[in-house]
Amino acid sequence: MPPRVDFYVSAESGESARLRLACRIAEKAYVANQRVVVFSDDAALLPKFDEMLWTFGDGTFVPHEVVSRDGADCESPVALTAGPLPAAPCEVLINLGNTVPAFLDKFARVAEFLDARPEVRAAGRERFKSYRAKSIEPQTHNV
Repeated sequence: MPPRVDFYVSAESGESARLRLACRIAEKAYVANQRVVVFSDDAALLPKFDEMLWTFGDGTFVPHEVVSRDGADCESPVALTAGPLPAAPCEVLINLGNTVPAFLDKFARVAEFLDARPEVRAAGRERFKSYRAKSIEPQTHNV
């Protein structure tokens, strides 16, 4: 069964708006006892997201760790990766990358995030088309 795909679209511009939104979804999944993989094809983005998970909300913390090799043990409910997947199965994929990951079929749900920057919206439209080409009908949420 293909995953459910949700696009979260922010009216704000900037990387921090996009990452803040992704933090909120990661927190919701964590509170719902779901395991999460946060993927970015830009490894430089992961330390920014790591820092934001510590600071995005007052009194909130989302336990997370970086996975650097395929099949690594990940004690935390949220794994950050630029490619390798943790050993334990995860329900939610937070895609911060610019393309649709080849491993999306390993997840029940995929979350995509767009802010108001034209280049981010254009890349998001391409991912939207890619999902449709895989017979997946993404849902869009304006936030």
